[in-house]
Amino acid sequence: MASVERARLLGRTDVVTPIEDFNERLAEGRQLRIKLGLDPTAPAVTLGWAVVLRKLRDFQEQGHVAVLIVGDFTAQVGDPSARNETRKRLTAEEVRGYASQVLSQFEKVLLPEPLEIRYNSEWLASLDMAEILNLTSVATVAQLLERSDFAKRFEAKSPISVMEFLYPLLQGYDSVAVEADVELGGSDQLWNLMMGRVVQERYGQRPQVAMTMPLLVGTDGVQKMSQSLGNYIGVDESAAEIFGKVMSLRDEAMPAWFRLATELSEQEIEDAKALHPRAAKAVLARAITALYTSESEADAAAAEFDRVFRQGEEPTDIEEFPLPVEDPINVATLLRAAGVVDSAKEARRLLAQGAISTDERRLTEEWVARSLLANRVLKIGKRRYLRLVAN
Repeated sequence: MASVERARLLGRTDVVTPIEDFNERLAEGRQLRIKLGLDPTAPAVTLGWAVVLRKLRDFQEQGHVAVLIVGDFTAQVGDPSARNETRKRLTAEEVRGYASQVLSQFEKVLLPEPLEIRYNSEWLASLDMAEILNLTSVATVAQLLERSDFAKRFEAKSPISVMEFLYPLLQGYDSVAVEADVELGGSDQLWNLMMGRVVQERYGQRPQVAMTMPLLVGTDGVQKMSQSLGNYIGVDESAAEIFGKVMSLRDEAMPAWFRLATELSEQEIEDAKALHPRAAKAVLARAITALYTSESEADAAAAEFDRVFRQGEEPTDIEEFPLPVEDPINVATLLRAAGVVDSAKEARRLLAQGAISTDERRLTEEWVARSLLANRVLKIGKRRYLRLVAN
């Protein structure tokens, strides 16, 4: 049984270090404390986040305690990982807003028990100057500059704030506060996780095991999934949105997505890989959609996608939006008001790409006569439709 548990917990991981420490803690037969810290810097829990969240769930299913840290304090500092410049600092209000949005989405991935949800402002916001100075003495500037992203920025003479140097130390202090046995993170977090070991040892604790997961490439098939890049899928999106977005994935990204974004067995994955790429992608899309919605919703999304995109028909359930009374209509403002895009800039980009049309007529200008939009179906990109209802 112990070997089965170990294989499950090590499955699909990138780095587990020190592996001897991990084996030793499992052999103790006690309930381990598994830490995962996530900074709420955007409103969605993406499939990229879900990779490491599902690993946290693996530990829950084996009876270990999931300690999910909402980094409401560290989010205001800004994680410098994989950054070539200083992050724009978020306000406390922005962070609280994002935190309230993501918390309910965690429930789509994690089990309700055993689970602790902690906010790191609980211990970080109350640190006095003496405690901060003690924390900064844990690492030297030379050690911090060994980190690749800091080293590159230092060599390029790109600014590095002292506050950014504090981030890995604050993340390490989180491990002290919750007495973590194991800390999870993406592969870009390994340096931070290892610094957590140093901080714990300085505070007289047994150093944690660092366990990282590979990063999931975004829907563009090129860069890491990121809300700022727009190449993401959120776990809280509709079944139709999830299915459609997966179907737009580049073929070369499918192997990694099968491994990291689904719960399919190795045999099921091999069977899917033997299919035609489009059929394999449909298997992938259905598996992911069912994971975050339901089996029936995934089946319905697959059928609707086939009907619309293979047979060329309009969706059966098109969202309606009242057309403004002014004439002409600003298309960018309209799409943003309807919630189709996050910003007017994104709408203008879609117009420039010729990705917005109505009745087979492509819209390229931002201002359009109201008569061209009244009671028509607007198609945005490959999958979005909006029926504009005129009074």
